[in-house]
Parts: sequence; structure tokens; C-alpha cells
Amino acid sequence: MNKPSLLRAAPWCLAGLTALLGACSTMSPMAPAYSQASLPEAVRVPTGNKVASETVGVGTIVYECRAKADMPGQFAWAFVGPTATLNDRSGKPVGRYAGPPATWTANDGSALTATQVAVAPNGAANLSHQLVKANPATGTGSSLYGVTYIQRVASQGGVAPMALCDASTLNARQTVNYQADYIFYKASM
Repeated sequence: MNKPSLLRAAPWCLAGLTALLGACSTMSPMAPAYSQASLPEAVRVPTGNKVASETVGVGTIVYECRAKADMPGQFAWAFVGPTATLNDRSGKPVGRYAGPPATWTANDGSALTATQVAVAPNGAANLSHQLVKANPATGTGSSLYGVTYIQRVASQGGVAPMALCDASTLNARQTVNYQADYIFYKASM
């Protein structure tokens, strides 16, 4: 190629490179791996476990107005149980969460329950952060087999209602909306 034709091609190459760089700048970056560094120590997963999947639970929690045990004449909203759809990060439903007992069920048929290890505050209007140790999975699928821990983080809402709870509303039920991330861990190999 002689020099005059190279000079004529340079503006076209520069325009192509500019377009390519512009297209790349509009692409969304890869999501970073989940980090628990900002969580209180009590709800961090022990070393030796790695993130297996991340889900977003979207659902409701039912509360019931009940008399306080050993406190005559006093009442409070008591947790009855949650129901939520578990979605992957793209919004696709991958399972469900319900209780009691707290049970995570994947769309492939695997399921597990867990035992609470710790909780930590997450603001007055949100459910607390929570760490649970998974019991062995059951069911026909395989996605929840090997899960060691589950964290509930980034919760929004879900706390007991502010509605009146007294003798006149005894046994009344209230449903509140909530959302939370459920991060599933498996042992590192």
C-alpha cells in the first residue's frame, strides 16, 4: 500500500475505532462477585464457603395480632410466615421460599430447610440481615444439594405492621410486602 492510500484510509479507520469504543461504553459491565465485606461480622459466612447462587426473594409476610405470653393485657404483632418467589439476578423465577419452617425450594425440585445462626440490624423498616446453616437438601433436583449456608441481605420492608394490635384486633392478620436477596453458599473445593 502506498502512502497516499494509507492517508485516505486513516479517517475511515479512526471513525470505525470511535464507533467501536462508543458501543463498548454503552455495554453494561459484568456484575461483580457478591461481597459480604460490608455486612456485620455476625452474619458473614465462615471461610471455606463460596457463593453458589444469588436470588432475589419478592413476596409477603403475614403477621397476626396476639396476646403477649406472660404479659396480661399486652398485645403484639407476631410473625406467622413468608411466601416469596425467588428470582435470579435477571428476574427469572428459579424457586420459592415459604415457612414455617423456612423452606427454600428450587424449580428443579430440590428443597432445603435451615437453622438460624445469627441476625444483625438492617434499619428499622427492613427485615434484619440473617445467616442460616442449611440442613441437607432433599427432593428430585440437584441445585440445592451441597448448600452450606444462606444469607438474607439487602432486605426492603417486611417488618411487623404499624396497625393497631390490641384486644379489639386480637387474631387479626396483616400482610406486608418485602424483598430480600438470598445468597446461597457451598463449601469451597
